[in-house]
Amino acid sequence: MGTPPSSNQGPGGPNAAAPAAGLSYRDAGVDIDAGNEAVERIKRLVATTRRPEQLSDLGGFAGLMGLPKGMAEPVLVSCTDGVGTKLLVAIAMDRHDTVGIDLVAMNVNDLLVTGAQPLLLLDYIAVGKLVPTQIEALVAGVVEGCRQSGCALLGGETAELPGLYAEGHYDLAAFAVGVVDRAKILGPARVLAGDVVLALRSSGLHSNGYSLARRALLEVGGLGLQQPLPGGDGESVGEAMLRPTTIYARAFAAIRDLPGAPLHAAAHITGGGLIDNPPRALPPGLAQRLDLAAVPRPAVLRAIAAQGVAEPEMLRTFNCGIGMLLYVERTRVDEVAAALAATGEPATVVGEVVVREPGMPEVLFAPL
Repeated sequence: MGTPPSSNQGPGGPNAAAPAAGLSYRDAGVDIDAGNEAVERIKRLVATTRRPEQLSDLGGFAGLMGLPKGMAEPVLVSCTDGVGTKLLVAIAMDRHDTVGIDLVAMNVNDLLVTGAQPLLLLDYIAVGKLVPTQIEALVAGVVEGCRQSGCALLGGETAELPGLYAEGHYDLAAFAVGVVDRAKILGPARVLAGDVVLALRSSGLHSNGYSLARRALLEVGGLGLQQPLPGGDGESVGEAMLRPTTIYARAFAAIRDLPGAPLHAAAHITGGGLIDNPPRALPPGLAQRLDLAAVPRPAVLRAIAAQGVAEPEMLRTFNCGIGMLLYVERTRVDEVAAALAATGEPATVVGEVVVREPGMPEVLFAPL
């Protein structure tokens, strides 16, 4: 979003043949007028994400943003991510108003684990053929994600790239910036043996593992996107697969400034699942014992496992019902849990941090 479509066409040297009379950019597959229409459609949506620190509006060459006041030593935090092959489900369902939420979530949730508050997001939408109503739907999802996160959609780019994408296909990427006071940065350096691990539940698949999910459900299982999800509550397979990623910004805001900083670190459970992500929150010499029995698995994950995906593969590919792990001072667990519950994100105790003995895995799945 933010600018008319751009395209990189083949170079023409000084001896290149003169173009035929009347040949236009639109003939080559790029419709600047459609791009301008798309920008006009989304301006009012984007304006609803404006933050007090914002210095510019949509349409310039770059976005300008100040820093929040009241921080002793503000540190900028940045990340980038996309939505992945979940987009193929959205395209097949011809529903494009939710994957923008996923786009924001995958970036903002990564910012949150550092202790940062989300500040701004830039999006990049690449399409084979620009359809203004489709762009409007995509950006509406991004705007909703930014509203949930409290960050500004400061700008972005819409690129119409004929010949690069199959008909009807597109890709999404985003770049997010947050800010945290240096003294409040979360991470492995704060974690201690004895810390309690709390889980925040996922809404479903979130935005990881879709290559395996599509293979298991649609190919091996032979399910159609419009069919009821086995073991579900009446939603279709496609609806379950398109359920947006939970954004945990309100939950983190509720506990970020608790006296004494009882939250020490967090792990966003994305690609790599519960095998590769939790160790990123711990320092050397420590491990974690997790008991997943207290967190029910969403029906879509149970349906995937039923197609022959073994438990170790489930744990390494999917979130298995947990969107975020929080590492909390043991004496403050009840206080943190109460603050989280007040935001609508109840937490479940699922583990503890322990000293890592020789030969012990970094994540040990065992009853507490």
